[in-house]
Amino acid sequence: MKKLHFLEVEGNSRGFYTLLGVFGLISLIGMFAAYYMEHHGHYVTGMSNQVVWGTPHVFAIFLIVAASGALNVASISSVFAKTAYKPLARLSGMLAIALLAGGLVVLLLDLGRPDRLIVAMTKFNFLSIFTWNIFLYTGFMGIVAVYLWTMMDRPYNKLTKKAGMGAFIWRLVLTTGTGSIFGFLIAREAYDTALLAPMFVIMSFAFGLAFFMLVLMASYKYTDRPLGDYIINRLKNLLGVFVAAVLYFVIVYHITNLYSADHQGVSAFILADGGIYTFLFWVVQIGLGSLLPLLLLYGPTGKNRTMIGLASALIIIGGLAQLYIIIIGGQAYPMVMFPGMEVSSSFYDGVVASYSPSLPEVLLGVGGVGVTLLLVTVSVAALKFLPASLADEVADPHAK
Repeated sequence: MKKLHFLEVEGNSRGFYTLLGVFGLISLIGMFAAYYMEHHGHYVTGMSNQVVWGTPHVFAIFLIVAASGALNVASISSVFAKTAYKPLARLSGMLAIALLAGGLVVLLLDLGRPDRLIVAMTKFNFLSIFTWNIFLYTGFMGIVAVYLWTMMDRPYNKLTKKAGMGAFIWRLVLTTGTGSIFGFLIAREAYDTALLAPMFVIMSFAFGLAFFMLVLMASYKYTDRPLGDYIINRLKNLLGVFVAAVLYFVIVYHITNLYSADHQGVSAFILADGGIYTFLFWVVQIGLGSLLPLLLLYGPTGKNRTMIGLASALIIIGGLAQLYIIIIGGQAYPMVMFPGMEVSSSFYDGVVASYSPSLPEVLLGVGGVGVTLLLVTVSVAALKFLPASLADEVADPHAK
């Protein structure tokens, strides 16, 4: 591989200011949506005392999970010594921080009382996975920042492998902790399984890499920098493997539930009787978010940049649908209060909870994506995250 030259993106062009304005406006709309919900109260959302985690949580968890996966490219470079990925390591680390920041902004503003965060940061219950995640999220930002520093400051390049190993282990623990938030909730039949922890890990690989590829291709297209087929083909093949792995875990999850008498009802609900959740599962998550991307990535269109970008976008849409089913569908399914007993009351026992996302909820979630992209836009203009060229003769270690 030839010597790499990293350069900032020109920060005084019309295109740059247009992106700043667009992403800044999206972020601002998200903040106004949060203010609207906080000012008027919970009733303006689609949430209730049965569905307490709504659409903003879907976006927040997606961004947090994708943050871990976005770092995968840097981890492959430093931890597994794959030199082909080295030119992308800086962008990978920066995008991981930006995605986590966007997810945490949504999570904070969706609390209803963001000022109560000080309680969560000073009163710790170490029997709660939520407490552990406070340390995991802040620690992730810190360790990835150190990782980037070792990559970008030449005298400390020798520490990159160690910092990368630390970041790799930390992100696996972080995603495991995020999946365990749901896996530890034994009262909800859709959540009560240890399989959710490793499934969230592999979901992070797919979602994060899909987001990374879109950012990479857009960055080089709109800055007129060369981006060769070598890098794109390696990334898209890796992306296909991750999508297939997510599909495998989904199949195992439902087979396990169908085998267990206690969980047959919730899988039947998702697979056949869940209305909108069944539609999202088969059409959006499986069809558009898994099978079609695999066809686009490995079929005749596998070398077409537009089709690769479309596959990445579909994976993100499928990922949001998957988390919507897990988070909201899992709450909508009736909770079994007394297993083996019949319960009858006027408080919706045995009734599927209704939930329809309100516009402010959706705008808050999209606002988190805007925060992420705003941070990425500012970062690539402020610091040297992008190589000046990723043409095949530069990026391919076997090029002559």
